[in-house]
Amino acid sequence: MRLALYQPDIPQNTGTLLRTAACLAVPLDVIGPTGFDMTDRALKRAGLDYLDLVDLLRHESFEVFDEWRRRQAPTPRLILVSAHAQTSLLEFKFECSDILLLGRESAGVPEAVRAISDAAIRIPLVAGVRSLNVAVAGAIVLSEALRQTGSYPVPLAPLRL
Repeated sequence: MRLALYQPDIPQNTGTLLRTAACLAVPLDVIGPTGFDMTDRALKRAGLDYLDLVDLLRHESFEVFDEWRRRQAPTPRLILVSAHAQTSLLEFKFECSDILLLGRESAGVPEAVRAISDAAIRIPLVAGVRSLNVAVAGAIVLSEALRQTGSYPVPLAPLRL
């Protein structure tokens, strides 16, 4: 299981998902260009103290990311998380090798990326609301995918009070 962020705009959301990935031992791909400085130095200066625990890959473009993905054996499915998808994450069957792709906060993903995706899923929401914050949506979908595939980290970390 992997998380992938498509051209993220907001550094705080990226930081939240980097921390989520570190805590759940899930690799994270950041597909550029980003709307902010994505260097290790900038991330550490922003207070991301979990950076050394994240399996982070940076890709300069979606094309570079997709070439990398297609070289993996077997090729992992690309699962787009979108408020516009028809399939609920509750109806979707995740696989351990899936890559969960989150779109740009300001614009989602372009149609060309949507067309390459193997599936598109949404989080069921009450009528009349537009969408969730991308970091919250990523955590919800990742949690369900890890639950379905039995991929949560074991043993559980000791509780810190």
